[in-house]
Amino acid sequence: MSLPRIAVDAMGGDEGVRVMVEGAALARRRHDRFKFLLVGDEVRIKAALDNHPNLRGASEILHADDVVAGDEKPTQALRRARTTSMGLAINAVKVGDAGAAVSGGNTGALMAMSKLALRTMPGIDRPALAAIMPTLGENDVVMLDLGANTECDARNLVQFAIMGAAYARIVSGREAPRVRLLNIGTEESKGTEVLQDAAAQLRAASGLSLQFDGFVEADKINRGDVDVVVTDGFSGNIALKAIEGAARFVGDLLKRSFMSSLRSKFGFLISRPATELLKHHLDPNNHNGAVFLGLNGVVVKSHGSASALGVANAVAVTARLLEESLTDRITADLAELGAENLRGRRGFPQKGAAA
Repeated sequence: MSLPRIAVDAMGGDEGVRVMVEGAALARRRHDRFKFLLVGDEVRIKAALDNHPNLRGASEILHADDVVAGDEKPTQALRRARTTSMGLAINAVKVGDAGAAVSGGNTGALMAMSKLALRTMPGIDRPALAAIMPTLGENDVVMLDLGANTECDARNLVQFAIMGAAYARIVSGREAPRVRLLNIGTEESKGTEVLQDAAAQLRAASGLSLQFDGFVEADKINRGDVDVVVTDGFSGNIALKAIEGAARFVGDLLKRSFMSSLRSKFGFLISRPATELLKHHLDPNNHNGAVFLGLNGVVVKSHGSASALGVANAVAVTARLLEESLTDRITADLAELGAENLRGRRGFPQKGAAA
């Protein structure tokens, strides 16, 4: 079955065209139903495609003269949306030339352009950035928001829970994903007024395809006991960076320990299968692809430093969201709940009202 083609910002990411095209080619080799619209410098893209004939026949090129810089302010990037590879990739989704867009470029610019071009879905106030992280359990965990919204109210968190659960049903297969709010403790009395309000709304709501399990602390995110962790973008981004930093710390510490003596090097040879498994599990390229949820279209952010494997995984995530009709699932969940609920009626008290 052929899917709607995926627009790839070929200029995004730390290494640009080479890695983005190589990643798309790897994804194409794994799944021959993928089709692509490669957006960027036509000359450079054609040169890169010479090494990937399997991709060349499944792709079209949309030339873009301009590129969004990694340190560029979103407001500046917005002014050049019609000329940059990132802006044109997103616009392709808007006008129906592509089913989804993937970029490894500037996250703030990508969010700003996506929100302006695609707009938020009815019933959603703000889009959120969601990513999948590994756990010790059989399930991966979806976490949002990871930086799109530094300040959120209770209604935002409830909407994030609905969107995250829809995403988790696709990646986990659970009909009612276990959802928790990130907090400083699991007791019902812990946390800010916003967290208390959001928890009350989720407990009171009916008709949601999720299982609200209260609060989760940061050290339990990757234990495998939760499918969706919901938080504001400020806390979420800090938690994500702390988890990534801890993973790198463990890897570097093991490497240093194994190289400290001849006996340690011998021990490394014996334990190498286990360390390779650990390396694979912690490698961010194997979990690459964060999704902007809540937009009228699918936009996926690839890590800027992702390898070709990482880009291929981001493309695979994108294709799966298209195949499983993520936006339709979120729309259906919001309809099931009822727009009135999100505005403070029935199960969803208004801000400041008694829960």
